[in-house]
Amino acid sequence: MTNEPGIGIVGSGLMARTYAETLAKYVRGCRFVALAVGSRAPRLAADYGVACEPSLDALVARADIDGLIVTTPEMPRIEQVRSAAAAGKHLLLEKPMAASVAECDTLIDICQRAGVMLMQVQSQRFRAIHQRMHQLLSEGAIGQVRQMRIVSMLEEQWSKAAVADRPFYRDPQGGGLMMSQLVHNLDMLRWVVGAEATRVFACGGSFGSHGIPDMSIQAQISFAGGASGQLWVCMETPGVVFPQNTFRTQVIGERGLLDFDGYTHLDVGTPDGKWQRVMEQEPFNTLDPKDPVRLRSFSAQNQEFVDAIREKRQPAVTAADGRAAVELAQAVLQSVHSGVAVDLPL
Repeated sequence: MTNEPGIGIVGSGLMARTYAETLAKYVRGCRFVALAVGSRAPRLAADYGVACEPSLDALVARADIDGLIVTTPEMPRIEQVRSAAAAGKHLLLEKPMAASVAECDTLIDICQRAGVMLMQVQSQRFRAIHQRMHQLLSEGAIGQVRQMRIVSMLEEQWSKAAVADRPFYRDPQGGGLMMSQLVHNLDMLRWVVGAEATRVFACGGSFGSHGIPDMSIQAQISFAGGASGQLWVCMETPGVVFPQNTFRTQVIGERGLLDFDGYTHLDVGTPDGKWQRVMEQEPFNTLDPKDPVRLRSFSAQNQEFVDAIREKRQPAVTAADGRAAVELAQAVLQSVHSGVAVDLPL
């Protein structure tokens, strides 16, 4: 590896284009070399002036690639990771890491045996508001976290369009649309509380005629150390959503409160009854792969991947984090379908 690791992309959809834009314009200390896989790969490669390899095998065979960002769905992930790891490529995997804890364990084992780094995509951790929030928690601004809740609302039309554009969400071998959302929310819960979940009870299902399973879920989660969390995700609201509830999180600490949404604001409440606006998020288009404001979190995430390769260290979001988010999501869905509480670890 040179001082500037070569990076490749597996896939050619929206997220592949998102990551290509970050590598081409914002991420420092690397070379965007090539990509492969998907019908849109030739056009994407041409747009960014990189090589388009005819297959994944051809991509991983390139000696000038040190790391791969894998943007394809989770279903073919094990074989893709096996091929890349065998060629010594470090990996950044799109979420969810896999469709089950068992598959996560397989991926981790493959990478450990090959001696390559495995990082999990969690772009929400790299949003400026969430970074500042976590800094406040680390500094003890509100003391120990006691309770929190996180809410994510999306319109039914958005969800129907997402499934139409990404039919792999209906593949029974994958995690589905809800798991793709849950791993974001549940990772945030773990990150804020700073402990692992011990029990989950959830209920939900779907209300619409769209035929998409598990579109509305509420869950109660207990954490080691005594903190508790609530989760409310609805991806089938009727044409309107509650304001500032795209990724809304509210936290009760022993000495204050936090109220934040990665898409809008970060507020701190103090025991004297006052609220302070710490940060506001500049608006951006969530579906525009070139929106520079949207790209800030993805650029910071990909910079961390590149820096971890260069510095030969573990990344800020590890394979264990990816596994834990999948395990929690699996437990939530298991509780929804069984009607009983689920103890962790699974």
